[in-house]
Amino acid sequence: MNTTPSTAKNVLTSDVEIKGSLKFSGEMTFEGKLEGEIQCDGILNLGDSAVINGNINAQSVVVRGKINGNITAKEKIDVKAKTEMFGDIRATKLAIEEGVTFVGRTEVNPNKIAPTTAPARPGEPPKAPEGAKPVLR
Repeated sequence: MNTTPSTAKNVLTSDVEIKGSLKFSGEMTFEGKLEGEIQCDGILNLGDSAVINGNINAQSVVVRGKINGNITAKEKIDVKAKTEMFGDIRATKLAIEEGVTFVGRTEVNPNKIAPTTAPARPGEPPKAPEGAKPVLR
């Protein structure tokens, strides 16, 4: 397997169906169906006919098609119109066009700042950070 980054653009067309993991570097356009996960150190372009059931970890992702899973990008996620996305998004930069169906949570953190606890609203008890356990005495 060639481990050096490739500048060639790879394309997997709509007649491709994969069950398992897809791992690559460089740039890829994916139009097919995938049941599994995608990991890449480059740019992933999902086409209009792409159907993904699994998580995506990439440098940057352009999202089209139907995605049922979480997307994490080190740089940017660009969600195009008519995309159906069910899952969480985590990236440094995020762009979502009009006409997207998105059900999930987003975390956009351009400066990689550690999350802080939001100040409590008047009349509400302060919220503990997620994963925090109450202290029993």
